Amino acid sequence: MFANANGIDDPRYDGPLEELDRWALSRLQHVAGTAIERLDDYDTTTAGREIAEFVEDLSNWYVRLSRRRFWDGDRAAFWTLWRCLTDVSRLLAPLVPFVSDEIYDNLDGSQPSVHLCDYPEPDASLRDQDLEWDMQVVRDAIELGRAARAQAKVKLRQPLSEAVVVAADRERAAIERLQDIVLQELNVKAVRFVSEADELGRWELKPNYRSLGPRFGKQMPQVAAAVAALDAQSVAARLRAGETVGLSVDGKEHPVGADDVELVMQPLEGYRVVRSGTHAVALNLGVDDELVREGLAREVVHAVQAARKAAGLEVEDRISLVLGGDRELLQAVRAHEDYVAGETLATSVAYRDGTGAGEPIRIGDRELFIAVERA
Repeated sequence: MFANANGIDDPRYDGPLEELDRWALSRLQHVAGTAIERLDDYDTTTAGREIAEFVEDLSNWYVRLSRRRFWDGDRAAFWTLWRCLTDVSRLLAPLVPFVSDEIYDNLDGSQPSVHLCDYPEPDASLRDQDLEWDMQVVRDAIELGRAARAQAKVKLRQPLSEAVVVAADRERAAIERLQDIVLQELNVKAVRFVSEADELGRWELKPNYRSLGPRFGKQMPQVAAAVAALDAQSVAARLRAGETVGLSVDGKEHPVGADDVELVMQPLEGYRVVRSGTHAVALNLGVDDELVREGLAREVVHAVQAARKAAGLEVEDRISLVLGGDRELLQAVRAHEDYVAGETLATSVAYRDGTGAGEPIRIGDRELFIAVERA
């Protein structure tokens, strides 16, 4: 669709590639090698799953992150996607012969059938395992950050000031290398790094009654008080290192291990933290007036795109846009008018106080009127 909109008939390209392109092509070489190895052993199940996983990565990672580049007519992006799809059609040919032939004919067709093509051979010059590892680190961090948004019930369209990532040296280098993707996918203004998850909050200690109850019986109230009196941060560090700590009850000291105490991480005020093993990401949930306006402008863009679709407009159609309704929504659009116009392909943006043309929609508890017309 975007290639047609940009008048690109021949996607072949031999210029420089972005790291996202090189990642997709590297993954493609790995998949081709695995498919050959598995099919040579008549293991069609593993080969098919490997190709399916790549198609999922291509759809939900490469294409999604490259939409702006497709719209802008980036030849590197078009060539990368074309190369991946045509190779996938050949990889799939023994497994889904008719669908793969249709895909191949639509995208290439230089041979009468995909079944007359050679099976793709992995190209070692396109493989970059370090980049693949780095990209996976970034994807894992983004998954945790998105989970933090979901738990906090903050929409992705609302920009936030920062994400704080727990990362070791190599992981930090990977995220710094691909930081633009993290900023875009988490919709944050900055990424900050810490070396330990403990820096994202403070530990609280609670007695494990199932473990301590049988040992102390009626003394549990004193045990609970003794646990509450401990220095939670230092005790947490010792317990996580496999050590025990002494608990004073009625003048006697009793050893307590990690199974006897529940460690609960309380995030820093204003942050939401999501952990997975030794990895963690925290989002700063505080938003100032500027972030609120930017978030509202993004909501308006989303609403206008829905209005374009409802009006039956083509993806490349330019529009005249008229907005009315809630004053703060209109102020947000005025503050980010270039962004709103660029995203919605509006050649002009006009404002009406109060109501406007079209049916009203609601953005939260605010009312917005949208009128779109092909320019």
